[in-house]
Amino acid sequence: MATQDQKNTSTSPAEKELPDTTGTPAPAAVAPRVDRSAGFSTSRIPADVDAAGTTTIAEGVVAKVAGIAAREVPGVYALGGGGARAFGAIRDVINATDLAQGVKVEVGETQAAADLTIVVEYPAPIQTVANNVRAAVAGAITRLVGLEVVEVNVEVNDVHVPGDDNTHENEESRVS
Repeated sequence: MATQDQKNTSTSPAEKELPDTTGTPAPAAVAPRVDRSAGFSTSRIPADVDAAGTTTIAEGVVAKVAGIAAREVPGVYALGGGGARAFGAIRDVINATDLAQGVKVEVGETQAAADLTIVVEYPAPIQTVANNVRAAVAGAITRLVGLEVVEVNVEVNDVHVPGDDNTHENEESRVS
């Protein structure tokens, strides 16, 4: 009967650790990069802010941030030159607005530079609007992207007069 009890308590061949017959050392256990034993939780911010890794921010992201910030400045009517605004009007019709229109950026590892082309709304003071655009764009890039802004160049290529939009429509109505 003792042999029967021994058979019941023995392990199956699958559970036994077989010796290595190839002569190669057993690989060391590889530790995972992320500790998942604590469970998944999105309710807290991780305390380790010095985690390894890199963050790369595309120039298009910085250009979009700059474009949004510039459009929020009072006195800015539009961004971009005449051709860009014409294409922008088409994109607006199909709900594909290009928020980086009229913005060119250069992005380095820690610094960024931006060039913007704007249209100022009449009668807003052009220098004041340009200075406000410069400040808004630099502040947004620094705050949202985390890059040092070395320069923001603002080119004012037009002044929008509110009555100019209706002149073409008035000419068409007079002809009919």
